[in-house]
Amino acid sequence: MTGVDPQRGAKKRANDTSDVLGRWWVYLAVAVAGTWVFWLPAVVLGVRFDSAVGLGLLLVGLAIPGVSGIGFVYLYYDDPGRTDFWNRVTQPRRFGLRWLTVILLVPLGIGVFAGVVDLLLGGTGPSWGEAVTQFGTNPLAVLPTLFFATLPPILEELGWRGYALDRLQLQWSALSASVILGVVWALWHLPLFFIQGSYQHDAVGFGTTGFWLFMAGIVALSVAFTWIYNSTNRSILGIIILHGWVNFTAEIIVVPDLVYYALWFVLAGAIVAIWGATTMTAADEVPHPPHPAT
Repeated sequence: MTGVDPQRGAKKRANDTSDVLGRWWVYLAVAVAGTWVFWLPAVVLGVRFDSAVGLGLLLVGLAIPGVSGIGFVYLYYDDPGRTDFWNRVTQPRRFGLRWLTVILLVPLGIGVFAGVVDLLLGGTGPSWGEAVTQFGTNPLAVLPTLFFATLPPILEELGWRGYALDRLQLQWSALSASVILGVVWALWHLPLFFIQGSYQHDAVGFGTTGFWLFMAGIVALSVAFTWIYNSTNRSILGIIILHGWVNFTAEIIVVPDLVYYALWFVLAGAIVAIWGATTMTAADEVPHPPHPAT
């Protein structure tokens, strides 16, 4: 009997019009709409995210991508796929010391290098964020930085990379999947620019140069995240650490947005130039999840 390629089978199922849950856009629509259900009322009602009600809306909205990702894993995959999901969340050996070093050095290096470039261009160079400058007089000033470096990456990445990226890469190249996910990921943040008490509203502002750099920069980050994800055998834990470290270093080392995001685009371009758009790794194919039983 002729053997069947499991990857081709998985791709066929992803393209099967009867298999609604296997479609990447269904998850992304649920994740974005689910979050906006809680964030848009804050916009309409003028609720601040630094209030008790606002904080609740923020946290529930943040949780939607991850909770939805887990839900879709259990709806679409059978036991091997579900086990694979939790293994990717809990097993550090998937990325090992080598890729952990890459995960830690890349965001830190970009922050430091952006500061140096700005200094060479006549700017003020890097400076310490409020979490550092205020820590001596107010140790609690570090709490917002620790929050953005821990909880959001966990809640988001269980879905963005934990579920959606796999589904996208069954139909698209690694680069195309990264761009699609990056655009949706950027749009997911949009309500935050209209809610007082959020970083996007208070520090960036809607329609500003910083706004466009932030939105475009997320797409570049998405490419770098896919590179790490595919290179670490689809490690969700590795991506959570990467996402958290990006947030932490950006809060600790303050540099001009233009130089900072430009360097992320340089990194994304280098990744594609060196490893190619198909997998963005040395492998001929990206790693895929165990396909559901038929």
